[in-house]
Amino acid sequence: MKTLKMNIKKGVVKVSPDSLDDLWHLYNIILKGDEVHARTTREIRVEAHYARPKRGKRVPVFLGVKVEKVLWDKSLNRLRIHGIVCKAPEKINVKGEHHTLNVAMNRPITIVKSEWSKHQIDRLRRASRAKGAPLIVMSIDDEEFCVAVLRQYGVDVKVEEKTRLPGKLEAEKRTSAVRRFFKSALKSLEEVWISLRSPIVIIGPGFMKNNFAKYINGEASDVADAVIDVKGVNSGGLAGIQEALRSGVFTKALKHVRVAEETKVIEEVLERLGKGRSDVTYGFAEVEKASLFGAVEKLLLADTALREAPDEKRTALEKLMREVEQRGGQITVISTEHEAGAKLLGLGGIAALLRFQMG
Repeated sequence: MKTLKMNIKKGVVKVSPDSLDDLWHLYNIILKGDEVHARTTREIRVEAHYARPKRGKRVPVFLGVKVEKVLWDKSLNRLRIHGIVCKAPEKINVKGEHHTLNVAMNRPITIVKSEWSKHQIDRLRRASRAKGAPLIVMSIDDEEFCVAVLRQYGVDVKVEEKTRLPGKLEAEKRTSAVRRFFKSALKSLEEVWISLRSPIVIIGPGFMKNNFAKYINGEASDVADAVIDVKGVNSGGLAGIQEALRSGVFTKALKHVRVAEETKVIEEVLERLGKGRSDVTYGFAEVEKASLFGAVEKLLLADTALREAPDEKRTALEKLMREVEQRGGQITVISTEHEAGAKLLGLGGIAALLRFQMG
């Protein structure tokens, strides 16, 4: 994410997103009531005296909208920001009308807020420092494989395929079936890798993962060169990827990928709760109570809890976030696009790790 301008006193930040992850960050930063300014196209109708209006012509124009809705479309790699036009050239006379801005990669936008919170600024700065491509994961066992991309917002599953291999007593049939299975798995992995050229980690239980890594070495040296690690987990498929995230298997490879951090902190919440410790809490009322005592070290909030809250609830959440920041606490907005976010939603969408125990 390129930060082109930042004037927090005036509430103005101009950025240019250059990846799908950057669009995800903006989706969580831009909220109802903000202003977003960008180049767009607008259909302009030319009216003539004593005649029917001519057919509209779509022209490029720079508009600002007061945000009403932000829609995330990862399949088309864009955000759709819908709102009321608040800034426009006078000659086109569209102020007060509805308009949707399409925010795409490598297209600058300006965001204006009445107040930028510390966690929003921190998120922008992290996004601008983020290096390296997303991680490709092949999770494989003798029943299935899954190829997924670990992005900052979550696990982006590309291909899943199940198989039924002959038993080990049918050695010749099994060898032939495994080879066909590996061929299909490599084809799927190669298609994803060619589009991203990202590092690859192979995971799974038993010897299947190692045998697949050897197969790649013999069949596709360019893909094999991208493999940075082969790790053991108890399951194949998507379940294996989720297990690897929980257990920290990807920590080294995922230095710059936010989903690993989010998974780690939610696992810490669940571990403390499981042990009956009193230095953790969840639910708005309990977290608010802990904040009043200055006890909140880390506030964890599900992205949908903030973005989809009714105005009154969102105002209360934003007030709580400001209080936590003023008392030196950290805020992490957790993506509900992956398992950790779903677990946080199960706790009401809000939880906190505390500096000290509260009875």
